[in-house]
Amino acid sequence: MKPGQTQRRPWIVGVSGASGTPYAASVLRALLAAGESVDLVVSRASRLTLLDETGLPFRDAHWHDDLREWLARGADGKPGTFDVRIEDVRHWSAGDLAAGPSSGSYPSKGMLIVPASTACVAGVALGLSKDLLQRAASVTLKEGRKLVVAVRETPLNGQTLRHLVSLDDAGATVLPASPAFYAGATHIQDLVDFVAGRVLDAAGVEHELYRRWEGELGGGSRAT
Repeated sequence: MKPGQTQRRPWIVGVSGASGTPYAASVLRALLAAGESVDLVVSRASRLTLLDETGLPFRDAHWHDDLREWLARGADGKPGTFDVRIEDVRHWSAGDLAAGPSSGSYPSKGMLIVPASTACVAGVALGLSKDLLQRAASVTLKEGRKLVVAVRETPLNGQTLRHLVSLDDAGATVLPASPAFYAGATHIQDLVDFVAGRVLDAAGVEHELYRRWEGELGGGSRAT
């Protein structure tokens, strides 16, 4: 690091194979809009989900172009909905267990797993570290950094519930991807942004993704 240069401390964002890639896109856009740096890990399973939900590929060799096109799309699939600058994103291959986030000495503010599949939840809870996403999450926990796990599955069986309790006991924030309606949602993007906003609330990152509750009944039914 050069004299006078500030050390980069990114948020690590892990995208697992659960349905809900629009949640990840919203979180990434909001982090970048807040001036945060991002280290991105996209699991192999999530690339299949992204292709299924959006028709878009995510390739290690072309991640920059693929990410820009993905983040430009709205939750309804419409291209060119958002204008996003991704210069502050660093991508790590999910199979690269020698990557920066695999070590506790690598500086980061914490990690957000959005969405988190039940397989991902189990792997992190059991400390399997079968790929970089799971390894980075384990490192985040052992270093006492913020870990937010946005689990996206229903119904939840007893085994998964026990894994989620283990993560809570380890210090993670378990955040089900459950949209609320009091914010006055009128579009699918509003519901997606609500969940993304709650993820960022848990991380302590400022955003303007949804209308907050102000103690006044009927506020969500009024146009904003």
